[in-house]
Amino acid sequence: MTTYVLVHGAWHGGWCWRKVRAALEAGGAEVHTPTLTGLGERAHLASREISLDTHVADVLGVLEVEDLSDVVLVGHSYGGMVVTAVADRAAGRVARLVYLDAVVPGDAQCLYDRAPSQLRTHFEEQARIAGEGWRVPVSVATPQFLGLKTEEDLRWVIPKLTPHPIRTFREVVRLSAHFSQIARTYINCIGDKPLGQPRTIQADGIEDYHEVQTGHDAMVTAPEDVAVLLRRAAQNAPAQSSVAGDAPQAARP
Repeated sequence: MTTYVLVHGAWHGGWCWRKVRAALEAGGAEVHTPTLTGLGERAHLASREISLDTHVADVLGVLEVEDLSDVVLVGHSYGGMVVTAVADRAAGRVARLVYLDAVVPGDAQCLYDRAPSQLRTHFEEQARIAGEGWRVPVSVATPQFLGLKTEEDLRWVIPKLTPHPIRTFREVVRLSAHFSQIARTYINCIGDKPLGQPRTIQADGIEDYHEVQTGHDAMVTAPEDVAVLLRRAAQNAPAQSSVAGDAPQAARP
């Protein structure tokens, strides 16, 4: 039985994996979908003190308390920062690290180091104007930004989004020498572009590369396709393409 730990991105919560979780569990997998501190149903814990290390500790706690091993650890978007640090610190528990349209930091890099400079400017400005200086408001996570098109998806996702603590975007990941030995997969959400687009720079150095033809929130818009690719990653299958519903692609954290 494969064990998955699915880590959400900014503004989201563990709830966003509901459809993917159901698909994986239907195939007999064990699936954990933790919500990071200050987000989702844990929004009441939000504070300016929440750091990247706080979120790393959230996921490490799941691995340790549940005594999980041979885990397929998946990070979406900002969650790529979190799972990178988790995999480095708990390498003995992680069988494969999967990035779903996620940020992939190198040693001593923060999210901003892996994103366009205008994104940093926008987030910092919005946090100052509408987030009391310490959180990025949900207004920046527009339907276009997330790749959401249908009314059903909009009604499910948008009301559940919560402001994200900006400190987590500013802090760097520190990686040890053995991180390079961890098996990694990258799933690139290419929107409505044809399959076979140039690889995103986030996937540099990752051989097991996949594309899915849907928007950024693929776990919402194309959950079955995501589940298929996660199963392939767990089996260490050769990289192949999978096609899902179309949605526009944009620069994202």
